[in-house]
Order: sequence, then C-alpha cells, then structure tokens
Amino acid sequence: MKKLYTPCFKAYKQMDTDALRESFLIEDLFEKGKLQLYYTDCDRAVVGSACPTNAPLKLDAGDELRAEYFCQRRELGVLNIGGKGSVSVDGTSYDLVKGEVLYISRGSKEIVFTSENASDYAEFYLLSYPAHKEYPTTKSGLGDANKIDLGNQSECNIRTINQAICQARIPSCQLVMGYTKLEDGSVWNTMPSHTHERRSEVYMYYDIQPNECVIHMMGTPQETRHLIVRNKQVVISPSWSIHSGVGTKNYTFCWGMGGENQQFDDMDPAPTGELK
Repeated sequence: MKKLYTPCFKAYKQMDTDALRESFLIEDLFEKGKLQLYYTDCDRAVVGSACPTNAPLKLDAGDELRAEYFCQRRELGVLNIGGKGSVSVDGTSYDLVKGEVLYISRGSKEIVFTSENASDYAEFYLLSYPAHKEYPTTKSGLGDANKIDLGNQSECNIRTINQAICQARIPSCQLVMGYTKLEDGSVWNTMPSHTHERRSEVYMYYDIQPNECVIHMMGTPQETRHLIVRNKQVVISPSWSIHSGVGTKNYTFCWGMGGENQQFDDMDPAPTGELK
C-alpha cells in the first residue's frame, strides 16, 4: 500500500506544479491485472483499484492497517468503470456492470474481484473509510441510485448526479459515494464551488477521451490553484479546498466523501464572483 500525505492549507500556497501533483493527485491507479491501494492521512481514506484479467484479485489489509483483514475496522465502496465483473464478499457474489456500485460492510473478511472476460476486464474503483459499526453489504444497480438532474445548456453544465451510497439509499457509517455524468456539450461540474468543513472528498475522473483533460480547481476560495487531470486519475480534496472542474470535453467523475456529516448539502458556498 502506497502512502499519500496531504499538506495543510498554509503549505499548499508555496507549492509549484510538481509539488501539488505529488501531494493531491494519484496518476497511476488503474493497472491491468493488478490491485493497487493508496493510504492517505486525509480522513484516513484508502483509495484503490482492482483490474482482474485471467485470475481473481484478493483484497488484503497489508501491514499499514494493522488489521487481520481489510474491512475489520473499515467500510468499502466499489464502483465498476470497466467490463462486467463480480465481487465476492465472504462467499456471496455480486455481479457489477459499468456504473454499478457495491457497499461492503465492516467485518467482511474475504473480498475477491473477478472479471467475466479477460479481454474486456472489469475496472473496480475502491474507496474506504474507517467504520464504527456494521451495515449490510448492498449493491446499487443501474436503476437504484438516487438521480438528480442539474444544470443548463447556457452554462455548459447539464449533468446527472447518481447518489449510490447515501442516507436515502444505502446506509453507511461515514462513506458517501456516487458519480456524476456530464452530457455531450457540457464541461463544468460543481459550480458554484464550495468547501466541506466536516468532511473530505475524493474525485476520480473517468471517461475522459485521449488527448482531452479536466482542469480541476482546488485551494481556498481566496487563493485557488489547479491540477490538469487525465483519464482515471484521482484528486484528494481536503475539507478546506474547493473542488470544481471544467473539461475540454464532457466526462464522468466518481465522488466519495468521508467525515463527521453525511448530509449531501452540508457545504460552505464559495460564490463564483468571490473566487481569486
């Protein structure tokens, strides 16, 4: 398990492009045939991927968690962004096609990822936070998420929010997770911008075409920075940072949050006219 330590809101102001990318961006997460994990000190989140091909991939705790198994003290969200696959949780198998999400309960001991077809393998995105109690392992199918349509054509931000792991659908300890899909011709997400003082957020951008990118805005509202993000890359967004983005073309992104409040609208606005 690799480690990623995020600077405080004072230190980031002194960073150049390379330092910002090293501290807040995961560029190499998805790799064919491998399971990869990053541990971050930002609310103790674990970000990972599993891309099984010819052989299943088993999720282990590693030495970093000081646990007998990965979910001994954690809950886990899984989103498939690739071909059809399955996740086995203590012997129960859950099939996931692209866009489906699985919540895995604290206390789940054996977690195994498998692809149905090695040439069109599943790409499982993993996000985990510490958990204090058990909630049932539950799948969110393509029609199960809480869908919210937002935006308009004049502002280039027509998008659909799919809330999968949330209070209205799948209960959890602190993990809130889903994804937002932008329509063709739309490029802006999460505007006006805001911060979350009571939770951090992790953004995983995908369905970005070759030679296209997303400009992810970060930093405090009064002193912003940006990251150029490519396909299947992940941004760690601390509670003090805004997290808006604009792409050179439409795209999809998975958002996941962990902290002391699960209310989706618990945010502190950063009006566009006040950004610097």
